[in-house]
Amino acid sequence: MMQYTLHVEGMQCGMCEAHVNDAVRKRFPQIKKVTSSHTKKRTVVLSPQPLDEAALRAAIAETGYDVVSVEAAPHEKHGLFARR
Repeated sequence: MMQYTLHVEGMQCGMCEAHVNDAVRKRFPQIKKVTSSHTKKRTVVLSPQPLDEAALRAAIAETGYDVVSVEAAPHEKHGLFARR
């Protein structure tokens, strides 16, 4: 599982977050989860396989928001029900 953390400029409200999330889901139907926060200026995407970062940036840019940076890292579940 891969986690992508994107610094996104321009989101002002919950509707902006929904636009970004919908754009990412539409472009990458294989993702497991996407969440955005306009207060943190961040979008986090969890995917079972690596994503094309340029396509990820483009999907968000098409909605009118600017992706400042993208960080990719392996993601491991933590918590009570995590598999080991």
